[in-house]
Amino acid sequence: MKLRILKSAVTNPWFNLATEDWIFNTLDPDSHTLFLWRNSETVVIGRSQNPWVECKIDKMEADDVFLARRQSGGGAVFHDLGNTNFTFLSPKADYDQDANFTIIINALKKLGIDADLSGRNDMQVDDKKISGSAFKHAADRSFHHGTLLVNADMQKLGNYLNPHPLKLKAKGIKSVRARVANLVEFNEDINHETLSEAIIEAFCEYYGDTTPVEELDEASLAKQPTLNKYYQQMADWDWRFGKTPEFTHHIETRFDWGIIDLHLDVKQAVIREVIIFSDALNVELIDLLKESLADVKYDKHDIKAKFDELNRAHPDLAAQIDDVSEWLLGEMEG
Repeated sequence: MKLRILKSAVTNPWFNLATEDWIFNTLDPDSHTLFLWRNSETVVIGRSQNPWVECKIDKMEADDVFLARRQSGGGAVFHDLGNTNFTFLSPKADYDQDANFTIIINALKKLGIDADLSGRNDMQVDDKKISGSAFKHAADRSFHHGTLLVNADMQKLGNYLNPHPLKLKAKGIKSVRARVANLVEFNEDINHETLSEAIIEAFCEYYGDTTPVEELDEASLAKQPTLNKYYQQMADWDWRFGKTPEFTHHIETRFDWGIIDLHLDVKQAVIREVIIFSDALNVELIDLLKESLADVKYDKHDIKAKFDELNRAHPDLAAQIDDVSEWLLGEMEG
């Protein structure tokens, strides 16, 4: 059976996740394919996760950290240039998950690191997790991807993956944190390039064959219209946020002019229903707030724009509108 090895020179996560989809959906399934890649600072969430529950959206925006949603399941992870990511694609009839893990474990052995499988998805050194995986299957092909912690900034795991505790009742999957370690703790000379070379070598040795490494870059988007289509999807707000499972956001506070008990029902990242209980004397204010928030994206910029518009239309209510705006936007901060 043929082998194919792809390696990305791009660190944009939307490009790399789009490349994964392109590999999964369009490449010849009658070959064993290995794809190696890494991302700039990114929080990658699973297909069924809620970004507002999993990560600090505001801090990510301020620090230019990407948010990406992958096609497969699983929990939220933080990627930076200290992560090496691997993807295996095989024909379904010849798919062997254990073979993929064996290749990675053999590659680590070449670098003096003894790793073993932990449970169904993870690899560990001693009792610390150094790799997690997720899987996807179709009629004629199977897909296994994972990440290896090489020299990741562990502090930033906490910076972006420990969200402000919103009062959200989310129907998606919440991540479970594990004890983790970087591979440099076990071999100080390891880096993305040396690890990639070891994985390629172990891959070819396992299958008893060799093939040239194909380097992918931004020019690949122009050459492959399908890849470009996947890239546009991965970068799109509607994919990254709009695919969030339905959730509710309930907050309550007291202003000088009255209590506001606000319930937002959010579907596909759009506020579909707004319920407000209040003892405020101005009933018009409450009705205007409900009307303004309905059918708006659950996004701080869109909500602020709606409040600004409401302010201009009702200057007599500006003080109360500002109170609610500042409070709600503050509660939405990650």
